[in-house]
Amino acid sequence: LFDGIYPFYPQQRKAFVFDVSTIIVIVVFLTFACSFLLIIPGIRGRARLYWTLRVLLSLIVGVAIVAVQFTGDWETGWVTANTSYKSFSPTLVNVDIGLHVGLAGLNVTLMGNPVNQVNETINYNEHFAWSFNADYDHSYSEGLERGLPSPILYVAEKFTTQSPCSLQRQYRISSHYASATLWVAFCTWLISNMLFSMPVLVYGGYMLLVTGTFMIFSLLSFSTVRNTLVCPIHFGTAILHTGYGGSFWLTLAIGLLCFVAGITVVALHYFNMDLLKTFFDLHEDKAEEYQEMTEVYINPHFVNKGL
Repeated sequence: LFDGIYPFYPQQRKAFVFDVSTIIVIVVFLTFACSFLLIIPGIRGRARLYWTLRVLLSLIVGVAIVAVQFTGDWETGWVTANTSYKSFSPTLVNVDIGLHVGLAGLNVTLMGNPVNQVNETINYNEHFAWSFNADYDHSYSEGLERGLPSPILYVAEKFTTQSPCSLQRQYRISSHYASATLWVAFCTWLISNMLFSMPVLVYGGYMLLVTGTFMIFSLLSFSTVRNTLVCPIHFGTAILHTGYGGSFWLTLAIGLLCFVAGITVVALHYFNMDLLKTFFDLHEDKAEEYQEMTEVYINPHFVNKGL
């Protein structure tokens, strides 16, 4: 020991609670939502409810499209196993090993059962990025130099470029295409909001359908990794199995919501235009003009004088 710490195994990282990028995205959209809530009392009548529904639904779609770009649970898996904790050590520990795959990389989680074993706190979460500006193999080499626990290195090694499993190539390509199509969906979402602010509601509905389509395309792109032969990750007799995570199902739900909203707008445009204009508050100005005209009083004294 060197000051109470193993010299080749420095102080371990604590497991993260929130991802910083995801927090930033959520805070930005919450700021927009709070700003709208401050001006909502100035809208009168039923239009206040319609405005609230439209703005909140639109913000939910936007924050979901952007947030899932930075989450790490598109595909997740857990396994409990008795495995070695350090290289060249026969000591076995009972741990929960988790694999969390995102569009920008993967996280490997190691949690002891109990947390305190072999005079250490086993609570790790390590991130290995594979985006275009990141070098996955370099991150893995740094993990070797820092002396990460053997289970983390074993899982991370499966995704290196030198691994015969070729998992990184499968996941990296599919994740890049999924991320690109999601950014296109975000652009079409912005265009749909612009069109809904103009008297061309049907085209806004069409752009919502396009948004949902690109979100489904992103899911199809990411799911292609499930069609290839997956290299098993063994820990003794236990095998780490993965399945679609929360971000995948959230993207699917938001994509279906865009389809439902787009189809509803297009259907109302052709079958009940008045209801559609009422929901988007296009009749409000005319109604106010008519109401003001009915409340105009004419002074008969000036009328009699020809003024």
